[in-house]
Amino acid sequence: MINPSIDALLTKIDSKYSIVTIAAQRARELQETEDHQSTLEKPRSNKLVGIALEEIHEGHLTIKKE
Repeated sequence: MINPSIDALLTKIDSKYSIVTIAAQRARELQETEDHQSTLEKPRSNKLVGIALEEIHEGHLTIKKE
């Protein structure tokens, strides 16, 4: 079971597709840095995608609307 839940993430971003896209892109960015520097003080997850989902839930990552 993932934490935060999909329902909680959908309150921040209105599309599952967008959540997946943003989380994957952020996970790649974290992977490229040596120390996997996150915007969170202490992420609950050890995995990069989990950290990206936590960042979305906390409001650190959003979708850019044009």
